[in-house]
Amino acid sequence: MKNIGNLKTVLVVDDNHDVLSLLVELLELKKFQVIGTANNGKEAVALYEKLHPDITFLDVIMPEADGIYALSMIRKINPEAVVVMVTTDLSQDTADQIEDLRANAVIYKPFDIDNLVQTVREIESGMHYTIRYTD
Repeated sequence: MKNIGNLKTVLVVDDNHDVLSLLVELLELKKFQVIGTANNGKEAVALYEKLHPDITFLDVIMPEADGIYALSMIRKINPEAVVVMVTTDLSQDTADQIEDLRANAVIYKPFDIDNLVQTVREIESGMHYTIRYTD
């Protein structure tokens, strides 16, 4: 298992190109190394298996295969994977699924980069499940 105290390589998954680009740019500004991007859950799982990133940012609502599917498959590949869900879905059903699959954190769009980085720092310090709401 990787040292959770130094999460630096990142996989970013979102079907919205603008959100994906923004998230990649903001993470790189904060000195994270984005080693891969994907646009749906199937691509996310394939890239996770190939790249083994320290942390994965995963959109929930995507075509072909959603983020819940991807999180489920990533957990099968690596039960200790660090995954942050990024979503606009505020439903209780989705929240329950994310919690059951042990996402490390949930960030609601529109996100703030400082909140996003704070969430990563909390994960690095050993907090296992946090929910970050943004204004």
